[in-house]
Formats: sequence, C-alpha cells, structure tokens
Amino acid sequence: MRTLLAGGRVIDPSQGIDRPADLLIVNGKVEAVLQPGEDAASDERLDVTGLTVCPGFIDIHVHLREPGFEYKEDIESGSAAAAAGGFTRICCMPNTNPAIDTASVCRHIIERAAGVGKAHVHPIGAATRGMEGERLTEINDLKSAGAVAISDDAFPIQNARTMRSVMQYCAMLNMPLMTHNEEKELTTGGSMNEGAAATVLGLAGMPPAAEDIAVARNIMLAAITGCRLHLLHISTAGTVELLRNAKEKGLAVTGEACPHHWALTDEACLGFNTDAKMNPPLRTTEDCEAIMRGLADGTIDCISTDHAPHAPHEKEVEFDAAPFGILGLETAVGLAITHLVAPGRMTLSTLVARFTTEPSRILGLSAGTLRPGAAADITVLDTQAAWQVDRAAVRSRSSNTPFHGATLKGRAAFTMVNGVRIAPEPAT
Repeated sequence: MRTLLAGGRVIDPSQGIDRPADLLIVNGKVEAVLQPGEDAASDERLDVTGLTVCPGFIDIHVHLREPGFEYKEDIESGSAAAAAGGFTRICCMPNTNPAIDTASVCRHIIERAAGVGKAHVHPIGAATRGMEGERLTEINDLKSAGAVAISDDAFPIQNARTMRSVMQYCAMLNMPLMTHNEEKELTTGGSMNEGAAATVLGLAGMPPAAEDIAVARNIMLAAITGCRLHLLHISTAGTVELLRNAKEKGLAVTGEACPHHWALTDEACLGFNTDAKMNPPLRTTEDCEAIMRGLADGTIDCISTDHAPHAPHEKEVEFDAAPFGILGLETAVGLAITHLVAPGRMTLSTLVARFTTEPSRILGLSAGTLRPGAAADITVLDTQAAWQVDRAAVRSRSSNTPFHGATLKGRAAFTMVNGVRIAPEPAT
C-alpha cells in the first residue's frame, strides 16, 4: 500500500525539515519526503494543502484509568481522545487498580491497546508496591514486560532513603524515573495554590515551595545516583530555575509542562470551580510566564497533558472534596498553538519538537521522526482552524475541563498510526 500526503508543509525537527513537501508512505512506513509534486506512484493520495504534516505527537503523561476505573476512562476512549487531539503515542501512569506494579498488569495494558489500535500505548511502571512509598517494585520485571519508565506520580515518595534506592535501581537498569514533586508536609489539607485566590475562597493553600523543595531534593539524589530524572508537570518559576541550574551542571534531568500551567492561573478556581482543581495546582501569572520562557529556551524539554479524567459525580461536589485533575488530550495542541506559537513565543517547528523528538529522547522511544524506514505515525495539523472547546463533544468518557467555551486556534486534522488513517470519531 502506497499513500501520498500531498501539498502540505512538512515539519520534522529530527531532520531539520520545515518546508513544503509531499510525504510518501509505503506499507506502514515512511518511504521518503519528496519535493512538492514530485512524481510518485501511489494507491492513495491525500490532499493536505494548507495543513502541516509532522511526526506523530507523543504524550508521556496520561491517565487511562484502566484497569479499575473504567467509569472515568478506559484504554479505548483514552486512545480515541488521543487520536482526536493529535497524539499517536501515549504513556499511561500506574495509578490504576491494581496499580501497574507487576509485569502481568503491564502486559495486559499493552495487549489491550494493541487490540484497540488507535494509538500506541506505553505503560509506566510504579516505583513502589501499590504506590505506597515503601517496598520497591521489581523494576527489571516491569522493564522486561514493556514499561518505558518508572513513577509513583501523584503519590510522591516522601522518604529520601527510599527515593535514593529507587533511583539506584533505575540508574542500574537505565530506566527514566518520572517524579511528581511535592513535600506533603507543606500541602496536607491544601486544595489549590497558596495565595490571594485561596484566601478569597477560604481554602487551605499549597505553597510553591512544596514543589521546589521536593525538586531540589530529587535533583540532588539524581546527582549522586546517576539516575535519569524527569520532572513531571512543572508548575512554579522556582522549579524552572532549578531545572535550568541542573542542566547547566550537566545532570541528566529533564522536565515537562502541561498547557493548563501556562494558560490558567489560580483565579480559575474562583467560584469554587472544581474543573480547575489539579495537583500541582494552578499558580500565578509569574509562574505561567516562567514556564512559557522555559519551554521556549529549551529548559523545559517537552509538553505533556497529565490527562486525568474524573466522572461528573466526583467533580460536582464541594471544592475540598473534589479530586485533582482535568482532561488534556483534546485541548493540548490548540492551547499550545494559541498561547505559544500565535503570539510569537516560539516557532511552530520548535513546538513540534516539544511534542515529538524531545519526549521520544527522554524515554528512549523509537518514534518522533519521519526518517525513511520509521513507522508512519503522523500528525496532520490545521494551524489556522479556530474552534471552541465543547465538553459535550470530547471523546473521553469524562468531561472535566476548565476550557469549556474557550476559543482556540489550531487543532489536529487527523492522525495516522502505522500508515493507517485514524479518522476523527464523533463524540458519544
């Protein structure tokens, strides 16, 4: 099967390509990037005039909720949301039930995702049994079963000795460790950022220092263990600076930012809006600016979503009682183009790198490129599309988004996985 994507703008940061070109796909693999109109026999020709053709986008921080919480999301609905948002490859966090802390759970997820076939899914294994922060998992078994990284994510390891042991094993096995960074002694009882908005609402706050202190500790432990440390969902200006300093020292530390941490401030929580409740919490304008500068200058390596579905009955409660988390897969590209590319903070090519080559490099994936012979995982963008976020139209099983009603610029037109077009599906 020979498919030609003709007439588009091709961006592939892995090869330094950003120009008008055609893309030829043969039997599910990239054959060549051709000059526009270059003669190429094909069985199928897709006219992508006015669109941008990129390597498939990768999200290394997603919650698929299966097994155990399928009423919020499952692998099929999460994969559909990924495809609708422009992602061909996603990595799912281990806070399922049971947790992804054994090889059998890891293999189950891989097999389920392969059966669904809408996106590649890579499990992330837990660092400790049940993510309870005490007994270490069999990290080597998880790696052998297909886990691409280790993390306790929303259940950050508080004991420094335990964290050091996890890092030593990860370093020995060359597995990246992804850390949610939170000093729990400073956040217990808190439900949003510590600041003026929390005071107005009369809610206990979570200070930025709780993140910065944990980041500083984890960077120090990474320095003495040689662990490849990846900082999840950076939310503070302090963490951006700590990451910048670590890189200047040559440490193997990387970081990611989520669109809500630059597009919204803690004022989004006013009115007790539980759809804006997340952890780490929304911060201040200064933090948003620091994150956008960090993404532009490469201090922050990649963009993830921390896609965290919750059912309506869980969010429609008192603010204190609501769970943390929002949807992210279907709005990330629009928020990135709207807030980063459209105002001129970064080029579209740099943005594509933050979604492709950088996450691929962090986890050592064979993805994020249009080099000949690579799997034809493709994201096709309509960067000019203006659209309105509608919670009733999402593919996720949940609808907890604070961006309902927002007008965004840019979205995915369609994706291809192994050369097969994943058509946008109507919301159910």
